[in-house]
Amino acid sequence: MLQLDAKNLLIEEAFLEAFESNYVPATLDRIITDFDFTTYHISTPESKEKLLFSVNIKCWNDLARYGVLEILKDKYAELIILTEPEAGWNFSLYVDLTQFRIANDDNKKELASRLSLLKTHCFSAPFYKAFNRHDILAAADPVDPNNIYGEDTSNVTEEVFVLNYRDSEVIYIKPSNDRVTVIFSTVFRDETDKVFSKVFLQEFSDARKRSIQTAPQVINSHREPPLEIRSLTSNPFNETTSEEKTYITFVLFPRHFSSVDVRWNTIQHIQLFRSYFHYHIKIVKCFLHQRMRYRVSEFMKVLNRARQDGIDEEKERKTASGRRFELRS
Repeated sequence: MLQLDAKNLLIEEAFLEAFESNYVPATLDRIITDFDFTTYHISTPESKEKLLFSVNIKCWNDLARYGVLEILKDKYAELIILTEPEAGWNFSLYVDLTQFRIANDDNKKELASRLSLLKTHCFSAPFYKAFNRHDILAAADPVDPNNIYGEDTSNVTEEVFVLNYRDSEVIYIKPSNDRVTVIFSTVFRDETDKVFSKVFLQEFSDARKRSIQTAPQVINSHREPPLEIRSLTSNPFNETTSEEKTYITFVLFPRHFSSVDVRWNTIQHIQLFRSYFHYHIKIVKCFLHQRMRYRVSEFMKVLNRARQDGIDEEKERKTASGRRFELRS
């Protein structure tokens, strides 16, 4: 299966090109899109040597509650971050090309890669907060060694972090003393997609049983929301019916966020799950349609070879023994 890259390759290529020593400064006004209704804007409003890089994210207000600005100020500390972002955008920073053009190639690649991960850094805010909250809960209430079945013994009143990142689709993150539960709510309005999603998610569970025992536990539920978020999903103004909703739960244990590098790796993969999931469902349907078209084409070739059109009825005929005869009306 194709693993989607957390980077935005168009952003990375744009900045790598701008960092080249032979780059000719030019006026830019470029808009680039990403998954989950995320949009970037690269422009030169003041000077051709200073790129203004802005981002707009649908769930920015939710991310702001979980400390996204503090994370971005830490990740892009060497850049000029605007206190008032560009009009119509959520976050803006300036990249001075004269400052970074003289840097070595490794530093240029590292900065371009970091800028291409702007969306990932934004979405990491609630995950980092949940992981830190787990550490506090685990220290205050250690895991019961007798809990051999792994039941969630945490306080059910613990805050659930909510990201309304798409229309009618939400990410829920609930920390506890022995795990962090991540729940995706997604919508399938096509019955065929629902069938493919069940098969796809069953493979996640089977893979964990067969060979990847350290993978997170994956639980799939249609219509009925998990217990952790049942009180948050009773919205009478939600136009999406419960029959169209699917809830996918990932149970992250401490081994999945035990260090800084492991946390970052987990965040990069899990936040792309929805795009990864729907992408592969569409690819499966495309592959099946392609195979059906190929099979129909082969059948048409067989039928064309069997056709008798165009044979002249007045043409002389022969029997198996070689005797000639003519057809008469």
